[in-house]
Amino acid sequence: MPRLASPRLAPLSDEEMDADTRALLGAGTIGAGRGRVLNIFRTLARHPKLLKRWLVFGNHVLAKSSLGARERELAILRVGWICRSEYEWGQHVVIGRASGLSDAEIERIASGPDAPGWSELDRWILRGADELVQDHFLSDATWQGLSAHWNTEQLVDFVFTVGQYTLVSMALNSFGVQLDAGVKGFGG
Repeated sequence: MPRLASPRLAPLSDEEMDADTRALLGAGTIGAGRGRVLNIFRTLARHPKLLKRWLVFGNHVLAKSSLGARERELAILRVGWICRSEYEWGQHVVIGRASGLSDAEIERIASGPDAPGWSELDRWILRGADELVQDHFLSDATWQGLSAHWNTEQLVDFVFTVGQYTLVSMALNSFGVQLDAGVKGFGG
């Protein structure tokens, strides 16, 4: 269950949205391919101007980044776990599986970078996510570890991915965005 048992900001229905926001969030457009508008977007629709601009950046991080999908999802899931964002975790378990993460890897994310079974790059990704969320800084060792595998664009995309999903986790937790139907949180 998310940190709040009910939303502080209730998700808007289609009828409560202005025409531009309804068009922006048309069913099937922003529903992770599920033909529905997710609670995160219905909640952020309470501030349509912010939502419109945030979607541009979020689309880069999620769909146009130089990171591989599996590596991106590994970082996002670690952020969701550290930030205790059950909504973020649940949504990205689904996306992570579709991006090549196994159920065993997803479960192991909670144990962090020192858990047995991670590749060298996976350990650096998890360690980097930990450092950025907790200290807002990548140590020299982690920077060098990631640099051995990634180019400059990937390093920049990684920092912005962790930052984006830390921001999203803060918003989800603070606004009380509830899990979408059929999505499981930490226990699922």
